[in-house]
Amino acid sequence: MNDLSWIKDLVRAEKEMEESGMVDIGAGFDTDRTLQSESFKYLENLKSQFVESASAFNQMRGLSVGGVKIYGISNTHTDFMLFRNGFKLIFSLKRPGEISIRFSFQGAGLIPGANASETSSEDIGSEDLIQARWGAFGELAWVYRDKQVKSDYLVRYYLSRFIKESTK
Repeated sequence: MNDLSWIKDLVRAEKEMEESGMVDIGAGFDTDRTLQSESFKYLENLKSQFVESASAFNQMRGLSVGGVKIYGISNTHTDFMLFRNGFKLIFSLKRPGEISIRFSFQGAGLIPGANASETSSEDIGSEDLIQARWGAFGELAWVYRDKQVKSDYLVRYYLSRFIKESTK
């Protein structure tokens, strides 16, 4: 139990109760704030695991060209993407408790003599949604199609698929 922010919320709620004389029944458990915070943490954890895995892939591969690069997405808090050979694997927070995963191909510049307007970015297939579900005692579980997700398996699956899709 590393995150003690909920205890800070309890202390704040108790102080407010003492000052106002009113009892807050839901003190210490703000579901909206918890959902947003946990969504950010989950995406940050995924990014960290992808960075570690992609770094290992790039090192073992041994070439500087054609490696997997990971970028944060501007104007977002925790969204990120993997990039290689014009292919993108994008992880983005659609809303608290819902993470979108989708592949995209950036064709511009990859076809000799083609203008950027002739080739464009296109999504490959549909997006996958990882969703947060409340469990017993306020536990938050991440699921895909109603099956619980373990992040290490998610990273292995998507990185393997990304490497295969982005191979020249």
